[in-house]
Amino acid sequence: MRPARIAAFGLLVALAIAPPALAQGGKAKPADSARADAPRRADRDSLIPAGFGTLRQDQIAIRVQTLGLTVSAIPLEESVIRTLAPDSYRTLHALRESKKLALEALRTRNGLTRVQAWLVSFFNVQQGDARFDAFDLLVHSVGQDFRPLDALPLTPGFGDGRVAQRGRQDAIYAFDPQVDLNQPLTVTALGQQTTVWGDAILPLIERERSLVWSRSSAAKP
Repeated sequence: MRPARIAAFGLLVALAIAPPALAQGGKAKPADSARADAPRRADRDSLIPAGFGTLRQDQIAIRVQTLGLTVSAIPLEESVIRTLAPDSYRTLHALRESKKLALEALRTRNGLTRVQAWLVSFFNVQQGDARFDAFDLLVHSVGQDFRPLDALPLTPGFGDGRVAQRGRQDAIYAFDPQVDLNQPLTVTALGQQTTVWGDAILPLIERERSLVWSRSSAAKP
């Protein structure tokens, strides 16, 4: 067999036994793509630095209203509150830390790896006192319904279930950590339902996280 034909025959054999990625012009295999994407996923999932956010508390609050009573709920996970302006971040961080021991006791009692803390506030703008059921709050996440494990009062009289006219009552609520704050949520309270977390708040938070990374990088000497 002539040398040219031998070379051509050898090339055909090599292509026949080569892995599909090589035989199709060297396209990356799925495992290779996953490895290449790992650094990007790590950047996306890692915790943003504190002190570089600009959002206000009202921008990340889930609100439900009926008549003159309003419920406001803010998840206190670091990945969420670090998107806030520094003063707001420090305030909410301190609130969660003020209930650290009670939250840890709840975690132990329920056999969980951790608990997810939320700040829940009841506002009353109607005339006279307004009644509320502290545990009439439901979070639907990733196909499951979650009710609070407990409510840890921040204001006197929270346990009475009453808000004075133009007053407010606050508590730190503990939820199962399976509530996925990186996915849309449906929150039900006061007989009303809202999907504002996935519709508006989560996209805003994700955008702010990207901006925080940019600001923190620019601030490095």
